[in-house]
Amino acid sequence: MASSHSSSPVPQGSSSDVFFKKEVDPTKHIRPVQSLPDVCPKEPTGDSNSLCVAPSLVTDQHRWTVYHSKVNLPAALNDPRLAKRESDFFTKTWGLDFVDTEVIPSFYLPQISKEHFTVYQQEISQREKIHERCKNICPPKDTFDRTLLHTHDKSRTDLEQVPKIFMKPDFALDDSLTFNSVLPWSHFNTAGGKGNRDAASSKLLQEKLSHYLDIVEVNIAHQISLRSEAFFHAMTSQHELQDYLKKTSQAVKMLRDKIAQIDKVMCEGSLHILRLALTRNNCVKVYNKLKLMATVHQTQPTVQVLLSTSEFVGALDLIATTQEVLQQELQGIHSFRHLGSQLCELEKLIDKMMIAEFSTYSHSDLNRPLEDDCQILEEERLVSLVFGLLKQRKLNFLEIYSEEMIITAKNIIKQCVINKVSQIEEIDTDIVMKLADQMRMLNFPQWFDLLKDIFSKFTIFLQRVKATLNIIHSVVLSVLDKNRRTRELEEISQQKNVTKDNSLDTEVAYLTHEGMFISDAFNESELTPIAIDTTSQRNASPNSEPCSSDSVSEPECTTDSSSSKEQTSSSATPGGVDIMVNEDMKLTDLELEKLANNIQELLYSASDICHDRAVKFLMSRAKDGFLEKLNSTEFITLSRLMETFILDTEQICGRKSMSLLGALQSQANKFVNRFHEERKTKLSLLLDNERWKQADVPAEFQDLVDSISGGKIALPEKKSGATEERKPAEVLIVEGQQYAVVGTVLLLIRIILEYCQCVDNIPSVTTDMLTRLSDLLKYFNSRSCQLVLGAGALQVVGLKTITTKNLALSSRCLQLIVHYIPVIRAHFEARLQPKQYSMLRHFDHITKDYHDHIAEISAKLVAIMDSLFDKLLSKYEVKAPVPSACFRNICKQMAKMHEAIFDLLPEEQTQMLFLRINASYKLHLKKQLSHLNVINDGGPQNGLVTADVAFYTGNLQALKGLKDLDLNMSEIWEQKR
Repeated sequence: MASSHSSSPVPQGSSSDVFFKKEVDPTKHIRPVQSLPDVCPKEPTGDSNSLCVAPSLVTDQHRWTVYHSKVNLPAALNDPRLAKRESDFFTKTWGLDFVDTEVIPSFYLPQISKEHFTVYQQEISQREKIHERCKNICPPKDTFDRTLLHTHDKSRTDLEQVPKIFMKPDFALDDSLTFNSVLPWSHFNTAGGKGNRDAASSKLLQEKLSHYLDIVEVNIAHQISLRSEAFFHAMTSQHELQDYLKKTSQAVKMLRDKIAQIDKVMCEGSLHILRLALTRNNCVKVYNKLKLMATVHQTQPTVQVLLSTSEFVGALDLIATTQEVLQQELQGIHSFRHLGSQLCELEKLIDKMMIAEFSTYSHSDLNRPLEDDCQILEEERLVSLVFGLLKQRKLNFLEIYSEEMIITAKNIIKQCVINKVSQIEEIDTDIVMKLADQMRMLNFPQWFDLLKDIFSKFTIFLQRVKATLNIIHSVVLSVLDKNRRTRELEEISQQKNVTKDNSLDTEVAYLTHEGMFISDAFNESELTPIAIDTTSQRNASPNSEPCSSDSVSEPECTTDSSSSKEQTSSSATPGGVDIMVNEDMKLTDLELEKLANNIQELLYSASDICHDRAVKFLMSRAKDGFLEKLNSTEFITLSRLMETFILDTEQICGRKSMSLLGALQSQANKFVNRFHEERKTKLSLLLDNERWKQADVPAEFQDLVDSISGGKIALPEKKSGATEERKPAEVLIVEGQQYAVVGTVLLLIRIILEYCQCVDNIPSVTTDMLTRLSDLLKYFNSRSCQLVLGAGALQVVGLKTITTKNLALSSRCLQLIVHYIPVIRAHFEARLQPKQYSMLRHFDHITKDYHDHIAEISAKLVAIMDSLFDKLLSKYEVKAPVPSACFRNICKQMAKMHEAIFDLLPEEQTQMLFLRINASYKLHLKKQLSHLNVINDGGPQNGLVTADVAFYTGNLQALKGLKDLDLNMSEIWEQKR
């Protein structure tokens, strides 16, 4: 019942073509059966030969039989090599190779817990109590064998002599502690003349261990003897089982004879027909396979032909189709074992060829003459290249195009400079070797024409780049659109499959009730659509060849399996070229969207490249300060050209590039600084030479003021001959008011208009111009204050004194500037951004400073008369004659003051000024009368003072413009005591 190591538990049959083997003479081919030792009282009945000759169902079914046994049962039970003893003899296969594994719990059986036995325990507990009571009342008969008990006690006593360490389940001599406990080597020391004692100790230890072994063997034999009855019973069952097997084998033999006859009569002919049909089908498949191999064999020559005509996409499709056929339908073909690697290398070569071809296309497209009207060069070739690069996931082709754009932009500037320099005869290219030095020898008109030519070439260049990138962008969007539509179709297909599964479930339930086979129902429902789809796919293959006419029972041959999966969709590029997009794209939507964004960024980059090259061109010309030396007209012309180019590139590329705008702003700032410094220096020189006398107003300045009043803040155009015949006027008329001014103020107004016109011509410098203009106005205010009020003109110009006429003229000039500050403010406000309105506060501060200055001049005029009144009235005496000499001098000085300022200041200001002077006069007169103790008592002194005051009042009101002046002199008298 146990097998050896060399025996196989499941023997294999020698032939698969026969259903059973015919038994032959057992004396020649089968060894005699070695029966087990005769330890069983019953022997198997019947002839052993007949048992061996009879067909065995177990042997025929390749199962283990008793004939495979090589050892007897006691040897199997006492095998010392087994790790443990097995007790289940009938369900285990004995041997060293047997491994006891855990039985996986069944998923169909519930988990049993203690709660399942609760009801049972409740029912049986009462009976258990009754049973225990009965046992106590009637003790069981003592049938215990005293002898066996004594033997058991003796065995237990003997086993207790064996040390407990041998009984441990984890006993192992390879453990050093266990080994030292069993064999105390400390007693085995031969040194020191103790050899005899150590030998005796080792002998005694060996005897002790032998004694322990005997005790254990005796107990084991005793245990085996106690279980002999069960063993003999098992042997008896084995003999009965052999009798049953003999009868079963005879019945099986008869059944097989009948089956063999039925097979010969009814099945062999039909099976032969089926075999022939199967052979024919196999031949058709082999024929189709050979045709497919012949087609695949022509792949490499076909790829070479396609590559010779630059049909990269077709070559890649053919390679992909062939690779798929090799992996699916021709897998394992020995003759094609190297074709897959060859196609991979060929595909890598195509990748390199496409990148080189794209680089060549980019170079030829961007470097062709810019005078060519064709914007796109070989659009079909470009579409094919881009589609092939996308198919191979070579997404770095945009970097190649970007590098080519940089090189082309450099070449455009270089070629333009060469063409321009070659046209100038004054430049000797043999002496001046460097191209940059030759370019710096151009004057402004020549250099301006060169810059205009560069900008026009850059504009055409950007238009071509945009047209090319639009083609590439349309290809990418077509592939992205196809991916999305394919995904939508897959989702719809999945929904249909779910609906189909639900309908199949309903059909299965129906068929189950009708008694049909479920597998047949599935086959009927699925076979027809699958066959139709397969046939349509294979017929749709463009490269498939029709099979021979003798293969009627098979479908069409599968020449290109992957081509049947391709579904193409067409879209058109902006140039009108149709793009065929198949499903063999491995790019994700995220990658395609990122690529589309990169294409747009590349267009922005093209604009930045042109602007950067233009900035370098400008900086190379600005090294010697050429741009800073431009006059206003030249710089404005240059600024307008650059702004036009910036707007053109923004319109083409969709985004404003900032590099050229920044360079323009930088140059504009330098221009503004130079512009401001020139005019500030000019104003400073004018003020230093100004003698503060009223100047005549030329007609051109009057026209200038009139144009401002008409709402046009700009320098008027020069009129030939007309202005020369007109005589200059004495005053400047501004909106009906007369302004007597000095020549510096007229030039200042012109300078202010130059600032305003510069803002119109160069809007980017509005804020800088506002700051500079406010600084200029502040400078004029502070400098004029130093020269007039501070008497600086005495040292600078050499004036003898600062007269009241100088003061009044200065005040009137300041009033003219104040009149134009709101106009200037409105002009700048219309050109500022809302967030820049805070800068307008500079005009408010300037207006306040000017008003304060005007007020200080008025106070200075009053102070002059105040000091005069103090000097004259302090010597006033109330005596004849009338009018007194003091009042005559006062009236004389008042007349001089009036004469000095009346023609300069308006009548209202003159009246206000004289009212303030009169108030000062009354204060000093009242003080002097109080000092003289003259009161309003009607006495002689009162009469003399009244006569002098009447003389003063009459003379003052006789002056022009002061007739209606209220000169109430009643306040000079104190109250009567």
